[in-house]
Amino acid sequence: MVALGAVEVEEVEEMEEVEEEEEEAEAEAEEVEVEEAEEMEEVEEVEETEEAGEEAGEAEEEAEEEAEEEAEEEEAETEAHLGKGQNNVPAPDGNVTRIEDGSQASKTSIGFENLGVSDTFPSRPGYGTKGSGVILWANYFVLDVSPELVLQRYKISVTPEAVGKKLVQIVRLSLQAHALMSIQGDLVTDFKSTLISRQKIGDKSIDVTYQREDEDEPRAGARKYKVQLSFTNVLPISTLLEHLTSTNLTSTDATSSSFDKSSMIQAINIFLNHYAKSTGNLATIGASKTFSLAQDATTADLADGLIAIRGFFASVRAATARILVNVNVSHGAFYVECSLDSLMQQFGLERGNFRLETFLKRLRVKITHLQDRKNKSGKVMSRTKTIFGLANPKDGSKLSHPPIVSKFGDGAKDVKFWLDEKPPPKEPSTSSPAGKKRGGKGPGPQGKSTAAGGRYISVYDYFSQVRGITIKDPKLPVVNLGNQENPSYFPAQVCQVLRGQPARTGLNPLQMGNMVRFAARRPFDNANSIVSQGRLTAGLSSETNPRLGQFEITASSELITVHGRLLSTPGVLYRDNRQVKLTGGSWNMTPHGSPNLMFQTGGTINNWACLCINMNQRAWAFPGFDQQKLNDLLSRFHSTLRQTGVIVNNPPQGPEYLQLRNDEDEQLQEKMEAMASFDLLFIILPDSPMPLYNRIKQLGDVKIGVQTICCVGKKIVRVKGQDQYFRNEALKFNLKCGGGNQMIDPANLSLIAEDKTMVVGIDVTHPSPGSSSNAPSVAGMVASINNRLGQWPGVLSIQKESRQEMVSSLKNMLKSRLHLWRKLGMHAAYPENILVYRDGVSEGQYQKVLDDELPLLRDACRETYSAPDQAKGLPRITIVVVGKRHHTRFYPTRPNDADNNANARPGTVVDRGVTEARSWDFFLQAHSALQGTARPAHYFVVVDEIFRRRNRSAKNIADELQELTQSMCYVFGRATKAVSYCTPAYYADILCERARCYLNHLFDPSASDAGGADAADSVKVHENLENTMFYI
Repeated sequence: MVALGAVEVEEVEEMEEVEEEEEEAEAEAEEVEVEEAEEMEEVEEVEETEEAGEEAGEAEEEAEEEAEEEAEEEEAETEAHLGKGQNNVPAPDGNVTRIEDGSQASKTSIGFENLGVSDTFPSRPGYGTKGSGVILWANYFVLDVSPELVLQRYKISVTPEAVGKKLVQIVRLSLQAHALMSIQGDLVTDFKSTLISRQKIGDKSIDVTYQREDEDEPRAGARKYKVQLSFTNVLPISTLLEHLTSTNLTSTDATSSSFDKSSMIQAINIFLNHYAKSTGNLATIGASKTFSLAQDATTADLADGLIAIRGFFASVRAATARILVNVNVSHGAFYVECSLDSLMQQFGLERGNFRLETFLKRLRVKITHLQDRKNKSGKVMSRTKTIFGLANPKDGSKLSHPPIVSKFGDGAKDVKFWLDEKPPPKEPSTSSPAGKKRGGKGPGPQGKSTAAGGRYISVYDYFSQVRGITIKDPKLPVVNLGNQENPSYFPAQVCQVLRGQPARTGLNPLQMGNMVRFAARRPFDNANSIVSQGRLTAGLSSETNPRLGQFEITASSELITVHGRLLSTPGVLYRDNRQVKLTGGSWNMTPHGSPNLMFQTGGTINNWACLCINMNQRAWAFPGFDQQKLNDLLSRFHSTLRQTGVIVNNPPQGPEYLQLRNDEDEQLQEKMEAMASFDLLFIILPDSPMPLYNRIKQLGDVKIGVQTICCVGKKIVRVKGQDQYFRNEALKFNLKCGGGNQMIDPANLSLIAEDKTMVVGIDVTHPSPGSSSNAPSVAGMVASINNRLGQWPGVLSIQKESRQEMVSSLKNMLKSRLHLWRKLGMHAAYPENILVYRDGVSEGQYQKVLDDELPLLRDACRETYSAPDQAKGLPRITIVVVGKRHHTRFYPTRPNDADNNANARPGTVVDRGVTEARSWDFFLQAHSALQGTARPAHYFVVVDEIFRRRNRSAKNIADELQELTQSMCYVFGRATKAVSYCTPAYYADILCERARCYLNHLFDPSASDAGGADAADSVKVHENLENTMFYI
């Protein structure tokens, strides 16, 4: 086996595809998550280095002006495309409402006895009633499935084992086998592990000889596979429909052996997704996202070698009285279709070869210097390969003639391989005169010389001498299209990147900014796209998906409407109980015609200092802004801090200046250590975003133990909006120093106002695509210390296993928060109630929260609470899962129910129409999106020992939880607005993001072997800060 460069034609045909031997490229863990770009919620989310300031006010004003100008157009679009006029908006399905109401009427009581804690999940205690009613569009289509339809489910197993694209092709070939040919129209599959049939076909064993999709017949010696279809269960749709339409919530159909709701929904999803996966002009990401590759597909340049494609997400959902399909606009990041050398240049060679290899690894390319082949139908059969990596000195180390690579990422003139010389031909021959390279999976060990011997030759010389191709840029790294044991080197110039390949690395700030601008569309632009294009792309029209009729399935042509309610906004209070005036879920600390507001409680700063950092040996980054002007600026900032209520005992020291050579310059640590005696360092950076930010936070929070706040010089010196910028920075100053910015009127806090309930937020962050192989998952927990909900100290912990969502160290994390409840909150006793908002859990993991996490929480309480307290049943625990990455969206049906950006108004809650009567869940859009389509948060109660124990009367506890959760969206201390999901979950998310700063060497490695401190030590916050909101 040879580690040679461009191999001969016949050898190219014989080489196995590398990606067919690797894991599924579209696995969930490898996806680049970009749907969050659809909505720009709070400005501070988008800004990476904490500098969100005066632009918020400017952007809001611009958005309002734009909304006013387009209001008439927006209303016309609503009428034309979705409602046929506001007087003709279809009413929510009356049958659904009747069954929802009937399910509640069937209960004899909503008391504790009827809703015992023995339930797997607590059943819905009732539907909310508070607030003014609204009718909303929801991005769902009704799927009408015949109750006569009976599906047969089969498990697919392939021997020998295959994965990735090879497995997909093997399953595709098995469907074309003689045993299944006659019933192909009755079969659908996920092309991995499951086959669904309308007919009972029995267990089958199918022999498949592998051939590529565009080949007419298998090649000589092609590998053979055995595909085993094993019957698992029958899925009668009538059982699912009976379950969804039943008003008896105590019926046992959900637990009977004949009913498997999740398998039924999965089967219908497989049916739906089969269309996308078997259609040639569509690209898929995961199981549910589909993107058109047609010439008229909507795309945008993301920069650095990636483009965005607008596509659609589609997933089948069970709801009361019906089956729905959730369809939403989705945006994916894909590689640019171009020559590989061009892609390398676009990515940026200056970013280093390790980052370049991460970007290119597993990318499929077409070899362009060899003549194309055609099958019998005349279709071109491209020669495609998968990039294993860049040329590496470790390549082919066990071969008898290993390649010569002096350093990682060498160019064509520096990478040499062994070329077997051909003996002189006895007769005239058309073969290459320069010799033959035996490559890939060819027989014999690499480098075994023929009688004529061989020689080493560079990739550059080979292409020049043998192929007659001059490599234009020999300094570009050579790519390995084989593997490390048997490399096969090609210059980027002869590789063409294939279209429709999703990016497997995270987006950088520039790309994310471009994605946000591309994805942030007005609500009804998205809604219209869903109706006009998404329905077709998702295979919900018989015009494009002929299997709909075959399976007796039809889909509605219009979106559904649902009942919603607009909740009253809670009262937001500042010092001296001054209540703010709310407009669209936001407020101003400098109200027109009234004295400026002061924070509810002021944090204390005894001494603080300013540090100005500049990079790359440049002059001071802000020309014309001299020492005196900076002193004046800091003086004004100091005054603003005191005006807002921060207790600042001394003016800032400095400013001090620091010129750094690069992000790793040791002077930074030396300077910060020298300033460690200050309570807080106010650090001015020359630009944003900067990798230096991560290092500053790691040094300040973990190593040195000093609070840090970073801002961007060019923004803070800008005169326009400077006061607003100062006040935004003051929000963080106060929180970091122990203060509380705003509080909620106790009348809107339900049981929280009694000061006997601790609210907890939990989240987990996982390694992103491109992270080091030893990058861990990190859990974060925050918790309130009293009923003011101003301070939420946080704690971090490394998970035992990477990508493990269930938190393994919950016991110790909760114990630490309980102690702070008494220590910082000055309580004589531990809280009677613990209300947990759990972020980041998918629907399929709800049960694991009960099985894995709830016992750990109980263990913490058992080890903390006294025996008498435990005898009283304390503490009572309620866990609410907060969902953000769902695809449900709501659109107003009337202009009066819309905000200035045509989204539903802040405080819109929906618990009917798209939910199930048996589950206690609701959607709440508490905020106003700055631009784009607002995404409501989804709240699902997995255990409840608080609300129903407290409310044995006829009080509607559904209302109580919904209103309390809305109030929780108004205590986010880093903004003067309601945020998109409740503050404890939001803070836990920010805390986990801070952990990513500490572990930047693992989450975003710039070297092939990321080093650094032990992960557990890297997230252990310094004792000076561990009981503070250091993460803000």
